[in-house]
Amino acid sequence: MPLPCLWRTPLNTKLLVLAAASVLALAACKNTAEGAKEDAAAAAAATEQAVADAEQAAADAAANTEQAADEMAADVADATDEAAATTESALDSAAASVQDAAANTKDAVKDAAADAAGAVKDAAAKAEEAAKN
Repeated sequence: MPLPCLWRTPLNTKLLVLAAASVLALAACKNTAEGAKEDAAAAAAATEQAVADAEQAAADAAANTEQAADEMAADVADATDEAAATTESALDSAAASVQDAAANTKDAVKDAAADAAGAVKDAAAKAEEAAKN
């Protein structure tokens, strides 16, 4: 008795198609899994690079902030020195003006006293002359 052909029965054909589809599906899943692993590795590498870039940016920002603070402190110190020098100059000028005013007042008082003394002498002389007449 001859062996029946396995390809001719509809059930065997369906099983063979199912087996081939399963093999192809498994192969595709393996490729997908490998692709997913590669994608995950690339994403992890990109995340690590992003973290490194963020750390570098934070370090740069901190350095720039520190430099700006140092420059601002130096500018404030310079402005304070300028203000102190201007104030000292103004005080010196005011002191010189007060000394000049004091000297002028002294001279004016001296002149007024001399004028008053002269007026008293003149009045005394006139009074003496009037008393003689």
